[in-house]
Amino acid sequence: MLNHIETERLLLRRITADDVDHLVELDSDPEVMRHLSGGVPTSREKIVGEVLPRILSYTGDQGFFAAIEKSTGDFLGWFLLRAKHGEPEDEPELGYRLRKIAWGKGYATEGSVALITKAFTELGARRVYAETLAANIGSRRVMEKAGLQYVRTFHIDQPEIPRSQQEVVEYELLRDTWEATPPAGALRLRDARRA
Repeated sequence: MLNHIETERLLLRRITADDVDHLVELDSDPEVMRHLSGGVPTSREKIVGEVLPRILSYTGDQGFFAAIEKSTGDFLGWFLLRAKHGEPEDEPELGYRLRKIAWGKGYATEGSVALITKAFTELGARRVYAETLAANIGSRRVMEKAGLQYVRTFHIDQPEIPRSQQEVVEYELLRDTWEATPPAGALRLRDARRA
């Protein structure tokens, strides 16, 4: 089972129950939550009772990874690479949620490229996709820098998000495209596997 991945600046390790305080802090920042819940923090009770059990339900090589800054040991947020329950294993979703102090420093792209590389080189992925609100320009830029391409826009009904912002965009990267033109900045990864 894949426990962690190292990039130049990040250690991506599996999220555990011990990360509950990190998750509460992350989801308490209104700016982090702006495009997710309209800026409303996620309560500790919800994280303990719903969010963390869902995160921990993913096993094997896919799931949620805490992003740790190697130079400081600081928790910067999380990444995910997982097929949603009931969806094809070879079409995992890529996602990320980082603390504001990590924004604009290339961490989201660095972690995303590492997980995309892992998906295509070791996990047999045919396609990696990501979704975000159309208004989330920062997240869209990360997807593009990581090599994903726009696929479609669709509407969601999420009452906590203003109606004018309830459009979601989907981006994807297919194996054939990735093999033909690996994204700029593709990383040589040092994998660390633990039994």
